[in-house]
Amino acid sequence: MQEAKRQNKNAAKAGEEGAIYEIYQRCLVIKLNEELDHHNAIRIREKADKLIDRNNIKHIIFDFSDAGFMDSAGIGVIMGRYKKVIFIGGKTAVANVNSTVDRIFRLSGLYKIIEKYDTVEAALNIIQKA
Repeated sequence: MQEAKRQNKNAAKAGEEGAIYEIYQRCLVIKLNEELDHHNAIRIREKADKLIDRNNIKHIIFDFSDAGFMDSAGIGVIMGRYKKVIFIGGKTAVANVNSTVDRIFRLSGLYKIIEKYDTVEAALNIIQKA
């Protein structure tokens, strides 16, 4: 399974210190290396938008495996990327969400529009079939 994912990967881009960006076909995976907060929201948003526009991205997955917190600026980053892809039939998802971030997603109502998966691989399998 991992080998198939590697073969489908068009590009892997290491971001500034806040995240790593990988593209699998038309799906952008943003692996957060630190909290998604006001300190790095602008940097992550700008980098993600460039990759979305340049690579004809349809779906986005935010990987929270190394991020323990998210504030309102992080909610804004996720909502903005959701709005960029929803109009072309794309989906936005999150994976590897801990209990703190999960609570923020539930309280903000983001789970009404954004799907949650246990792993990035599970998200890729379902989203790329859409």
